[in-house]
This record gives sequence, C-alpha cells and structure tokens, in this order.
Amino acid sequence: MQTALRTRAHGFLAVLTVALSAALLAGCGINNIPSYENQAKAAWSEVLNQYKRRTDLIPNLVETVKGFAEQERKVLTDVIEARAKATGVQLPADAVTNPEAMKKFMDAQGQLGSALRQLLLVVERYPDIKSGQNFLALQSQIEGTENRIAVARRDYIEAVRRYNTELVTFPGRLWKWAMYGANKEMATFDIPAAETTAPKVDFGTRKP
Repeated sequence: MQTALRTRAHGFLAVLTVALSAALLAGCGINNIPSYENQAKAAWSEVLNQYKRRTDLIPNLVETVKGFAEQERKVLTDVIEARAKATGVQLPADAVTNPEAMKKFMDAQGQLGSALRQLLLVVERYPDIKSGQNFLALQSQIEGTENRIAVARRDYIEAVRRYNTELVTFPGRLWKWAMYGANKEMATFDIPAAETTAPKVDFGTRKP
C-alpha cells in the first residue's frame, strides 16, 4: 500500500515538475524567437498580397485612361514598364533573410508606385476620364490598396524589428545559442520619402 502511495506521489511530483519547468521556460521567452519569426513571415505575406492586388488593378486602369493625348502617353508606358519590371523580379525562398533580394524587390515596387502616382496625377487634366464611373471605381480601389500597402509594410517593419531585437538581446540571444542557432536576422527596408509625397507634373498647354 505504501509502495503504491509513494509511486503515485512520485508520479504527481514528476508531472508537477514538468509543468512548472514548462511554465518557467515559457516565462523566460523560450518561444519568443519562433513566435516572432512566424509573425514577421505572416506580415511579409500580407505585404506581398497587397502588392499583387495593386499589380492586378493596373491593366484595367491603363485601359480606362488610354484617352491621353499623345505627348502624355509616356506616363502609361512608364506604368506598364514598371509593372513588368516589378512582376519580373523573382523572389528567392530566402527573401526575408536576403537583404539584397529584398532591396531589389522593394526598389521595383517603389518605381511602380511612383509611376502609378504620376499617372493618377496626370488624369486630373482630363475631366472626362476622371469623372467616368470605371475610373472612379478603379481609383477608389487603388487608393484603398495603397493604404493597405502602407499598413502592411509598417506591420512588417515592426515585426522584423521585434524579431531581430530578440535575437541579439538577453535572454533571446541565449535561446538562439542554445536552441535556434539556424535562425538569421530578417531583412527590412526603409520607405523612401518620394513615396510619401505627390509627384510634380508640368501642366503646360496641352496640344489638341
């Protein structure tokens, strides 16, 4: 009887020890690195989703504004070429830990965004285009997408900052050394000032 009681007591203590150890380890941040990594990767996926959404809207927009005068059609060409360049950038599997690949991709997206803003500004010269229902619907979708892109990029930058900080500060750096040696810092980016300001257009006299 006593042997059975001791066995049960030892079993209970073992379970309690495991539970307490797990709680202590969790409190020490053992799971922070994989958790922050997953959050940053999810944030990056959202960035990609919003960029794709913008890319998918551009062909319809170009078709809607094709009534530009000949000397102003360059803005259409610029958008088309920028879209082709942006979609032509092949992201490697390690993009989130590859600063060079990240920069190349973000530069292409920045050029597309700049060309798109230029196009939307030139449309102001064409009341018949900018008042059309098709254009208004597309403009609304693009503006909404640009807002979502801004939020997605902000969330990604913050998630990467949190993850990278965990890798190099205590106690995260101890857990990296002990358990997550393969984890690398993630690539981030700065948002160019040009993407937060409206482009300037020379509104000279348009030829008939």
